[in-house]
Amino acid sequence: MMNVCAVATQRKDVDGDNRWLSIHRRFLLECQEKDPDVIFLGDCILETLQDTETWHNYFAPLHCLNFSIRDDRTENVLWRIENGELDNVKPKIIVLHVGTNNIENKGDDIANGIFEIVQRIREKLPDTYIVLPSLLPRGHQPNELRDKNAEINKLIKEKVIGLNRVQTVSIDKGLIQADGTISHHDMFDYKNLTNTGAKKIFEPIHDLLSQILNENEKERDLTPSE
Repeated sequence: MMNVCAVATQRKDVDGDNRWLSIHRRFLLECQEKDPDVIFLGDCILETLQDTETWHNYFAPLHCLNFSIRDDRTENVLWRIENGELDNVKPKIIVLHVGTNNIENKGDDIANGIFEIVQRIREKLPDTYIVLPSLLPRGHQPNELRDKNAEINKLIKEKVIGLNRVQTVSIDKGLIQADGTISHHDMFDYKNLTNTGAKKIFEPIHDLLSQILNENEKERDLTPSE
């Protein structure tokens, strides 16, 4: 049976303004005009990060581009990659976060969809480091989608073991409180992060990116010139 999560699919223009495709085309232009060290690729979690102080203070100085679109699913990100979003660029790192919007799909299908994206990135950018932040818990109270995201995180961690330059990072520390709830101070809609939540959650990602970029710079310095 076909796994829709792993089949490149263009988003339907449900609003009638062709906005999703317009954003994709803007990303294509940025690929031609800019030379990023890091590309964030994914869904609303990464898209809303771009509007926080954490992005401007920590990530923008690392020469990052953000190719993330609200409500995107694994199959949509796969379509964007297959249609040019990683062409004409050679980033040192890709940060990929997608899957939380595939709410009606099974956990293993979503994990396979994410893994398909990882493989496609590797085909296009064989030397690029791929960082996979864990899918975040969602909803004010414990719920089935939280459980499914936790399952996906476990499956992805198992799938990428042994892959060169691919690393999963758990980023949900401190989000779920002792009573099992998530605070609106961390996630304003119990899915997307506030400024406070973004700083707490994405600090480990910033530390890892800085480490990778510094090591990359050292390796370049040690490479004999021709």
